[in-house]
Amino acid sequence: MVEKLALNGGPKTKTTAPFPMYPGGLEIGAEERKEVLEVLDNQYLFRYYGPKGVASKVAQLEKDFAKMMGSPYALAVTNCTGALITSLIACGVGPGHEVLVPGYTFFASCAAIVAAKAIPVIVEVDETLTMDPKDIEKKINSSTKAIVVVHMRGVPCDMDSIMAIAKKHNLMVIEDVAQALGGTYKGKMLGTFGDCGCYSFQYHKTITAGEGGMIITKDLRLLDRCKGYHDTAACWRPDRFAEQRYEGELFAGVNYRMSELTGAVLLAQLRKLDSLLLRMRSNQRRIIDQIKDVKGLKVRPSYDEAGDTGICIMFYLPKADQVQQFAEALSAEGVPCGGVFNSGLPDWHIYAHWKHIIEKKTPTPEGCPWTCPYHKGPEVNYSVDMNPHTLEYLSRVIHLDVPPQMSNEDCDLTAKAIKKVAAALL
Repeated sequence: MVEKLALNGGPKTKTTAPFPMYPGGLEIGAEERKEVLEVLDNQYLFRYYGPKGVASKVAQLEKDFAKMMGSPYALAVTNCTGALITSLIACGVGPGHEVLVPGYTFFASCAAIVAAKAIPVIVEVDETLTMDPKDIEKKINSSTKAIVVVHMRGVPCDMDSIMAIAKKHNLMVIEDVAQALGGTYKGKMLGTFGDCGCYSFQYHKTITAGEGGMIITKDLRLLDRCKGYHDTAACWRPDRFAEQRYEGELFAGVNYRMSELTGAVLLAQLRKLDSLLLRMRSNQRRIIDQIKDVKGLKVRPSYDEAGDTGICIMFYLPKADQVQQFAEALSAEGVPCGGVFNSGLPDWHIYAHWKHIIEKKTPTPEGCPWTCPYHKGPEVNYSVDMNPHTLEYLSRVIHLDVPPQMSNEDCDLTAKAIKKVAAALL
């Protein structure tokens, strides 16, 4: 017998309170307070001009982060958008170039390309909701300079295929790991495959200081160029006023330097990362194990299930027109969730809503980078329906967060609610 849905007056399945998806934010406490107070007590708010004899929290964060990711070098910046722009420019991306980016990612992944004075080319995602290697190949031409690879919603891309394509066409690879910190692909940390890996510490991310970003690289020359762009005053150089040590070391940049207060919070948060990942992965697996065989549902596949960070669960319904009713019914059962793509509801994570790009909006009438005379390839144009596979996949998906603070009871009741709604509606 099918249970009556709460939406229709039946008993609510999950009566425990939901947790907001602020994994590290909800864990802020004595450790963060201790690190921040040390900065204030030392009156050392900025790493380059602080009191002598006081260790920089940002410098220590870079060291600890690089070690955890298995990378020789790390550079702390103000946010992940700044990390992406800095990395693109350090990798030589600029006027006349095209850069591939997936159609399912936060808009910043694409906007960073325009900020680097290059033209974004939007690529399809496959059923994993990460970049489709087959479409990458189709969209490469002589103007293509780089690929921005996005490990979207906590899962790894097909890095074997993507790195083989990049090598074949001599392309730079920048990994956007904003939503997948701590994720892996075949045992190797995400962000360590490409030329640069970029991370976010915005409040919704796994660990947080409200804002903040990080770049990792294994190339010392790229690290120098990242430093040069993120700090145009060259405070990081052994002799900031000296002549450049090699061609391309010095050039005009911006200010994306991380403050000591941000670094202090993140030092404490970084020590909590392993625990947060362990709990999210455990919660995700507990729920998926109970719903994976439910008729009518298909859990989003992954190129490496073990590498998933566990931040969410996404599953497909047979038809797009079932999503809204399913989401409303599941939410009424006490499990906050939603569909992903609705053509009438703007979402900056989906290319179809990037009006800035589709309409080639620019701050000045010249229209750069799309009108750049250095661009030698065919004109790049966009339309809402240019990547139909991406929209079709996203239109059938239900998404729910998996906070690390969930208990086993929370997980079991979530799974029970999903099964109840599926039995009634599918």
